[in-house]
Amino acid sequence: MNLDELNTTVLSFFETIEKYYGCKTEITEGLLSDHHDLDPEFTTWNLSKFDLIRSAYRKKGGRFMLEGSSMYYEISGERIVEFKQPGRHKYEFVEQYSETVFRITKIKFDSKY
Repeated sequence: MNLDELNTTVLSFFETIEKYYGCKTEITEGLLSDHHDLDPEFTTWNLSKFDLIRSAYRKKGGRFMLEGSSMYYEISGERIVEFKQPGRHKYEFVEQYSETVFRITKIKFDSKY
């Protein structure tokens, strides 16, 4: 996927994310050194669960934001190198923070649809 297609797909996701407001949301975040070789043994993982209240785009800093009652999560728009939908109501973002540091964010919504 080229950069224009990637940007369009990511924007489309966030333009329609309000359909998930009120849904149980699970974010699994991993820090890794090679996003093409996602070896769980060499990845640092975090897990968060919350009900999605709202989302927004913070123009200064270029961040997409997801918010719950006691949870706040951001994804850097300018650092996204990969975005895919591996299943129904499941999404994955890969951000590149340096030549050897990547963050994968897996979002799963328990949707009523």
